[in-house]
Amino acid sequence: MHTKLIEYGQGSSLRQQDYTQAAVRAVENALWRNSIDLAGVFGVDRAAMRIRAEIGVQTPSAVDPDKVAAIFPYGIVAVSVVPGGLDIPKPDGGVTVLALAALHVSLDGVA
Repeated sequence: MHTKLIEYGQGSSLRQQDYTQAAVRAVENALWRNSIDLAGVFGVDRAAMRIRAEIGVQTPSAVDPDKVAAIFPYGIVAVSVVPGGLDIPKPDGGVTVLALAALHVSLDGVA
């Protein structure tokens, strides 16, 4: 079966400059604003879905991929963090962190 979809989301850390929190919020945004039940439509076990979460932030090394993966309620999850997103300077010298998430959900190889 070759079935795939991509969901997108964005998240921010307004005050704490927490890249992991911004990444988690981006994943939550992608998951909660979409209501596509890909596994249910094709009658497969949700636990067998393959999910690749690609997270873009300005400082990829500041994201804890395990905390991002823990957001997913099911599926086989792999998280990669790449350069992207935005660090938006604030007048006080801090930054607002904006993370972007692309969730690649696949049933490839699932019977």
